[in-house]
Amino acid sequence: MPQGGSGPLLVGGLAAILASTCCLGPLVLISLGFSGAWIANLTALEPYRPIFIGVALIALLMAWRRIWRPPAACAPGEVCASPQVRRGYKTLYSAVALLVAIALAFPYVAPWFY
Repeated sequence: MPQGGSGPLLVGGLAAILASTCCLGPLVLISLGFSGAWIANLTALEPYRPIFIGVALIALLMAWRRIWRPPAACAPGEVCASPQVRRGYKTLYSAVALLVAIALAFPYVAPWFY
């Protein structure tokens, strides 16, 4: 099993994007100049939003445990011991956590934009 946190980060990021697709997706697409009735089809993912958010939070917890609490089995010279790799994982974790926070907060701030 790899010692890094890239697997849970990837799952968390994907779940965060899927959780915000139903609500944030149409706003982003309209802001970028896209239009069309097909944008309304993104709201079909709304019933699955709690599931996506749950998966994202579990994946973030797993990634946090791997990144900030590394196992003692990480020997010098391995990838998990490299400060650059660990810094990259921490940066990526912060970006994914921000995506999840946006997905959680968006339904409460959406009325300000629509």
